[in-house]
Order: sequence, then C-alpha cells, then structure tokens
Amino acid sequence: MRIKLYTAAGMPQAMTMIRAELGADAVILNSRRIAGGVEVTAARDEPDLPAPLQRQDTSSCSLLAHGTPEPLAARLRAGPLPFALAVAFRFQPIDTATLRHPLLFIGSPGAGKTLTVARLATRLAMAKTPPDVITADTRRTGAYEQLAAYTDLLGLKLRTLADARTSTPTLIDTPGLDPFDQADRAELATLIRHTGALPIFVLPAGLDPAESLDLAAAFAALGAARLIATRLDIARRLGGILAAATRLPFAEAGISPAAPSGLVPMTPERLAQGLARWPDRRAS
Repeated sequence: MRIKLYTAAGMPQAMTMIRAELGADAVILNSRRIAGGVEVTAARDEPDLPAPLQRQDTSSCSLLAHGTPEPLAARLRAGPLPFALAVAFRFQPIDTATLRHPLLFIGSPGAGKTLTVARLATRLAMAKTPPDVITADTRRTGAYEQLAAYTDLLGLKLRTLADARTSTPTLIDTPGLDPFDQADRAELATLIRHTGALPIFVLPAGLDPAESLDLAAAFAALGAARLIATRLDIARRLGGILAAATRLPFAEAGISPAAPSGLVPMTPERLAQGLARWPDRRAS
C-alpha cells in the first residue's frame, strides 16, 4: 500500500492533488483541519514487490538507540521515516495565525525558554514584525537582565506583566515551574488566566523518554498547546521528544545557540534528519 500526506487550502484542492498522484482508486485514511487549510492522509493499494526489491527497514536500530519507546518505534517502521513521522505526529509551527494570540512559554527550569523567546523575537524583528517581549520570571536571579540583553540588541523594550500592552505579537517568558507541584500549578494557572495567552511547552531533547512523556502530559493537562524541542544541536538521543510529541504537536526546533537562526519550524524531514545523525553522534 502506498500512503501519502497532503496539505491543501481545502478538501477540494486536496482531492485534486490526491487523484492526480494516487489515482481515482485512492482512499482517504484520515483528514483534519489545520491552520490555513486541511491535512489529508490518503492511500492506494499497490502490488507487493518481490522480496529482493522490497525496501529494507534501516530506521529500527537508530530509533531504539535514540531511546524511542518500542510501541512508538514500531509505528515509525511503517514506511519511509519522514512519512511515518508525519503520520504519527502533528506538526504546527508558529505562524501568523498563531501569533494573533500572546504566546506564553512554559516548562521546567533550564528548558531553554528564555533563549527560545529571544530566538523567536529575533525572527519576528528581522521579518519587520517586532514583538512585545514580556518577562514574568521573578524567581531566577538575572532572568530580566538575560532577556533584556537580547531585546536591547533588537531595539525592543523588555516589559514586565505590570507594564504589558495589549498588542500582537506578544512573547512572554516565564519562570521554570514544576507541573507536579501544587503551588507551581496554581502559579501557572494564574499566568494563563491573567495573560489570556496560548501556552507553549519548551522541552530539551536528551531527557529520559519516560520523564519527557510525563512532563508533556502534565503541562498539556495544564493548558500547553504545542511543543518546542530545544538542544537538538547537542542532544545525542531524541527519544524523549518523540515520546513527548505523542501528547502535543511539534511547533519549533532549537538547532543552535545563535539567536537569528537557532529556532526553526519543526518538520517531519528535519526530525528525520536529526534521527538519522545518530551513528555520527556516538562517542568514540
């Protein structure tokens, strides 16, 4: 069976693309609305290839080496890795529609929230849509100064919640919070209610998959809508972010320390490339 994912402005356009490529016998396996249109998974039966011509599975070993939970790894062996990732996970980058809401970046201490805010602010400033940048982190010593160093370079004024303006785009940095602590959960609920923002969960790659899954599930229960994976440039194992993405859609990927180019939309192709680099990351 040949399976393919299509993205289009509407269902009629998607059907035209499907018929042109897969033919009139194609069947729709799944469809859902996304920002700016629809996403449709379609398939067409094809004769089995003779054994010597069948595609060999080269992804299973690397998936397990990344610490991917076995049930998830089994799902990702269904076809070429970029396609299997596109079917298994949702990909919803931060786009113009997303930025109509204030964005609240949440996560555990040290996840990379402040640098993520700085990277996204840089992207928007370079695109001539300078954002309001707000810090709600009153816990960490030097948190204001760290983010202010970036906003000053961009010619932006770093604001606090007390002097926040009602405008878009707005990016809000938050303190590192423990989603399993009652007081921290209450603090996050207050932040979400006060700002009316869309919470974005920031998670560093390289964590234990079970821990990552627990964190993603806990922050999703508290209102997180999307996942940004950081430290993809230095993490050796990406099973943790794969586990987390079973709970939240992928939005962006932190791929380098550089603010101008260090944050990019996560795509199935980019994620597959990261997974494929596993053999080159092993310590000698």
